[in-house]
Formats: sequence, structure tokens, C-alpha cells
Amino acid sequence: MSTAPRVPPEYTVSDPERALKYAIQHIAGDRAEIIEGVITPMSPSWAHESAAEIVRRQLAPRLASLGLVSGSGNLDLPGSENWYIPDLAVVPADLASKTEGALLPDQTLLVVEVTSPSNAETDRTVKRRRYGQYGAPLYLLVDRQTRTCTLFSNPGQLGYGTEDGPHPFGGPVRLPAPFDLDLDTSGL
Repeated sequence: MSTAPRVPPEYTVSDPERALKYAIQHIAGDRAEIIEGVITPMSPSWAHESAAEIVRRQLAPRLASLGLVSGSGNLDLPGSENWYIPDLAVVPADLASKTEGALLPDQTLLVVEVTSPSNAETDRTVKRRRYGQYGAPLYLLVDRQTRTCTLFSNPGQLGYGTEDGPHPFGGPVRLPAPFDLDLDTSGL
């Protein structure tokens, strides 16, 4: 007769989502995401970082006047096995300065993801759908593989209802209010 090993109560996981998100924050390191339950280390190339910086620099003057900041802080998607680190997110400065942990996508004004060969399909499909479902008002996909930018808006249960693009690199991409600016994509 065999018996199952006794698991001490302190090792019992009553909330797998919480345990997974704890692991990503405390064990996996600063640059890892959870995408549909899979822990995914991030190691962006210089070309990838350069593309994100081109967007960041164009946004910076407008953000200061609006009381907003940009960064790549953690975004939690509660009720799912997802924990994202966007390439760039724009959030209210007062909220960012008071938040030690993750923010929620609906607390952002803009989320930007820049594709890499290893994550392009995730950014195009999974993250686009999830950011929309979790209420991020604007999602800008900078697709380095197709050399296009697409702006998604009108978030809802199925993702985004409006798609502006794809716009080929070299032309402007209009970011609506509160940004009200044309993003120059020629350097991407």
C-alpha cells in the first residue's frame, strides 16, 4: 500500500496565480515576464532598445507638460497568468511616484511594444488582445520585422476595436489626445 507524501501546509499553494507572480518578482529577476503562464526572460537587443528610445524621446516633451511619465515598469493582469514589462508605458506621474509594485493596463495612457524576432508574434497577437481586454486605452505596436507601426484603440472584452495602420516606417503615426502629436517613424 502506498501513500502520497504529506505536504506541509506552508508549502500548499492555494492561489497559483499569486504564487507564479511572486516567483517572477522575487526569483526570476527584474527582466522577466509571464506570458500566458510561461515565464519568459527578457533580453532586448540594442536595436530593439534604440527603437523604444526613438519613441520615448519624441513623447518626452509632451509628457512633461501633461504631468505624465514613461518607463518600462511592471503591468499586472489580475485574474490571469500574465505579468508584462512593456517596452514603454505612459502613466500619470503622481501614480507612478506612489506605486512600488505593478500598475494595471487601464492605469496607462499608452503602451508601446517593439517586436524582436523572438517575440514578434506574441506582441502582435497575445499582448494586443490582453492589453485591450485589460483596458489600456492605446497600444502602439512597433513591428521591426514588418517595418510598420500600428496604433490600436477602443479597448474591450475581445481586444481592440480600432486599428490605425499598419503604417510603413518613414511616415508619421498620429497619437490622439492627450498626446496630439505625429510620431516620426523614419528613424525606427
